[in-house]
Amino acid sequence: MARPDPGPDPAVVAQQVARTPSGLFPAGPPSRPTYREPHPVTGGGVAVGGAAATAWLLLFGLLGTDVTSYAWWTVLAGLLAWVTALVLIRYGDRGVATGVAIVTAGGWSIAAAVVVVRWATSGDWPLW
Repeated sequence: MARPDPGPDPAVVAQQVARTPSGLFPAGPPSRPTYREPHPVTGGGVAVGGAAATAWLLLFGLLGTDVTSYAWWTVLAGLLAWVTALVLIRYGDRGVATGVAIVTAGGWSIAAAVVVVRWATSGDWPLW
């Protein structure tokens, strides 16, 4: 009894059939170069930068003995923090710089609110 002919090998047939890629899935090397961020922003980096800026602003804010000195110490601390954030953006971790910038803006907002409340209740501009 002779064995039936199994036909062509399915792997060979699959290699011979040329398919045109649909474009849905990458079929080969990319036609353009792929660039990667050298210092990607991560959630952990943002949290560390935010915590560091919070401590920084808190320490400088505690140096103030009244609303005027608190506001000026906060402005100074914020400016120093933003200079640090700019250096981190250029040479370091951009996530930490983002956290520093966000918390510094929040700290300045709190200081501005304190000044406005003092101004509204006393009728005298407290910064000079």
